[in-house]
Amino acid sequence: MFFTHKKSISSSCNIPLLIQLGAFLLIFTPIVHVFAQQKVQWANKVLAFSSERTDPIYQGPQYRAIQILGNPNKLPQKGDSKCAWSSSGADTYAEEYIKVGFENPVRIKQVCIAENFNPGAVLRVLAYDSTDREYIIHENKEDGPTEIGRMWNIIIPQTQYKVYAIKIVLAPAKIPGYNQIDALGISEIDLPYEAKINLVKDIPKEILKESLGKGVNSKFREVAPIVTPDGKTLIFAREGHELNIGKEKRQDVWVSKLQPDGIWGEAENIAGPINTDVNNAATSISADGKNIYILNIYNPDGTYRPGLSKSKKTRLGWEFPKEVKITDYYNRSDFTEFSLAPNGKVMIIACERKDSRGDKDLYVSFLKDGDIWSKPQSMGATINTAERESTPFIAADSKTIYFSTSGFPGYGDNDIFLSHRLDSTWTNWSEPENLGNLINTPKWDGYFTISASGEYAYLSSEENALGGKWEDIFRIKLFPSIKPEPVAIISGTVVNAFDKKPIAADVIMELLNDSTNISNDKIVAEFDPETGEYKMVVPLKKSYSLNASKKGFVSISETLDLTKEKRFREIKKNINLIPVKEGQTMILNNLFFNQSKFDILPASFPELNRIIELMQEYPAMEVIIEGHTDGSDDNIMLNVKLSQNRANEVKKYLVEKGGIDTKRIQTKGWGQSKPIASNATEETRKKNRRVEFTILKL
Repeated sequence: MFFTHKKSISSSCNIPLLIQLGAFLLIFTPIVHVFAQQKVQWANKVLAFSSERTDPIYQGPQYRAIQILGNPNKLPQKGDSKCAWSSSGADTYAEEYIKVGFENPVRIKQVCIAENFNPGAVLRVLAYDSTDREYIIHENKEDGPTEIGRMWNIIIPQTQYKVYAIKIVLAPAKIPGYNQIDALGISEIDLPYEAKINLVKDIPKEILKESLGKGVNSKFREVAPIVTPDGKTLIFAREGHELNIGKEKRQDVWVSKLQPDGIWGEAENIAGPINTDVNNAATSISADGKNIYILNIYNPDGTYRPGLSKSKKTRLGWEFPKEVKITDYYNRSDFTEFSLAPNGKVMIIACERKDSRGDKDLYVSFLKDGDIWSKPQSMGATINTAERESTPFIAADSKTIYFSTSGFPGYGDNDIFLSHRLDSTWTNWSEPENLGNLINTPKWDGYFTISASGEYAYLSSEENALGGKWEDIFRIKLFPSIKPEPVAIISGTVVNAFDKKPIAADVIMELLNDSTNISNDKIVAEFDPETGEYKMVVPLKKSYSLNASKKGFVSISETLDLTKEKRFREIKKNINLIPVKEGQTMILNNLFFNQSKFDILPASFPELNRIIELMQEYPAMEVIIEGHTDGSDDNIMLNVKLSQNRANEVKKYLVEKGGIDTKRIQTKGWGQSKPIASNATEETRKKNRRVEFTILKL
């Protein structure tokens, strides 16, 4: 992860900054915030303005008139902010003004002007009714305040008319330097508004920031930690160490393993081909820890270019990094960061593009067919500001993100915030919440990463660092309000069902919705006997189908019901593969019917589609589908009929959906006559209610 601040880790590939002037619509959705009894309605549209400041470097929406809209982005912290409106000139003698409108006109008792930087230049405040009639409601004849910024609350007698708009007139020459207005609001009450930080709830009184010890930290700089979902491996960047590659000892990627006693082991340089004589850094790691994502594209001739690469772990070590292809990827900033979702199909990118609201915004990209990622799409105005957003991290629940910015009220240079995803678009997010001053400091804060258990977060900090002025890596125990939703880690091996020898295969986890619908949400992980178990991270409170795919074998699929789980779990599941040969029988575990019915439920389709693929792969294969019931019903003939109907429905699906010749499929209903378990309990009766698939001929 590379970041543009004074403590940033450096990229080996710098991209020239491009300057482009963009056009911006001056109408936005209003944001109304309520703090206790302080009800303030913030401006939601710009109606007119005299001028606006433009940034000589970025030429984006920084300092533009639209920055006055919505709630304060800087206060209660004071000082310069790109998220505030400034007129085009500093110290000019001509008057400047801005006029804004409100969605819900009311009779007001208060005007709130967030003067975050160089306050005191406002001369007059005017209000407008429904006919656009102008009223002077305040004239400022006082000298400017001596403080660097303020929330200026102007209390007035309640207006007899509803206020549709407010205009403020400034004299820039009155106060030296650029005058900035962060926000402008109105209120029906006369209780002075106090700007507050939007904090997460229930912050504890104390948080222990625990150093990871001498195995990880040194007199050198350790930054950008990434922890694997199981919390057992830490990857980070170290600068200046004598074991770094190259004469200049630039940043290298290092790795540490958690020991059985809970202490992090002595870190090791991950070596080549990932580390080179230029700056290297890892930015994300797959759920199984076997694929690491590294900044820059590694060319075969030893050169580099901006982008992202992926290296796969084998028994011989890490492979040469291969380019991760992202459609229309570019970054106008010298630095970029990436974060990969646990399912490996969603990626957040922090970069600067033509449509960025600041020099870097957060974008989302989706994995498409052919291992190509989609064009980065802005994650929206709720997340992105005119300031720089960076260091995104997607939590294991794929719903919670953590990122760093100075674009929302905070405590220092940059603070860490969290936000929750509200729908499947990845562009609709909850209002970011500040993690509080026990985590955020007056300095730059970022690099927030969490293991799947949600127990600890890892971050870099100068405070109490072994390296003095350089950062070390620490961990903090998460309190409930900043934890992501709990998940489960599913891991295991894939074996031959008969000799129990491991088999290299793709492991597939599919989401089942209420046992009636199948979701398109599918996770695929590789199992390689030489590099260890497969591993996946999945949300709780859902049901899944788990199986493996390998040519020449049939998978015994299994239903994994996590609907009643509420806490983080680690679940071991070994998957059995049955060799394709005559006489082999397997139970179709993920075949679903309603009680005493034979209509196949949609959640069964993936299971039946796998049978179709198998029979298409072996065009001479002939099979028999056999239905069975439990013995809870004394009506033997009714059970035989039900089991026969279910077998017939399976055949019908294979024929109609897969085009399988009807002559290749036999059916038989056995009713309750061939139990494989006792009928004494519901759990054992479930085993007797089954449909079996047997290969008769190949």
